[in-house]
Amino acid sequence: MIITKSYETIFILTPVLSEEQAKEAVDNYRKLIKEHEGKMTNEEHWGLRKLAYPIQKKSTGFYHVLQFNAPTTIVKELEIAYQRDERILRYLTVTLDKHALAYLEKRKERFGKKEPKKEPAI
Repeated sequence: MIITKSYETIFILTPVLSEEQAKEAVDNYRKLIKEHEGKMTNEEHWGLRKLAYPIQKKSTGFYHVLQFNAPTTIVKELEIAYQRDERILRYLTVTLDKHALAYLEKRKERFGKKEPKKEPAI
């Protein structure tokens, strides 16, 4: 019997990548999840953000969040892939419990109905 759980993984890509290279990296991880019989539930691209502290002499990075349902063996495979990829500065994968899933549903509903706040033009 295969046990599946809900997961959220966030990773930070190096800021020296072009937009195409960043998309390619995200596509590779999306494909890895699907190859291991995972199903994507949500995906967020947070864009280029300032890091709390320098990592590999870089002060910014591209943040990306993937939420998915998959067998428990996927975490090990994902972390091996992250460690081997030079484009990844940091990563974190967590299991989502019922409270986290309920929060994510409320968050989807709230942001699905409202327009996100636009930053004023300078």
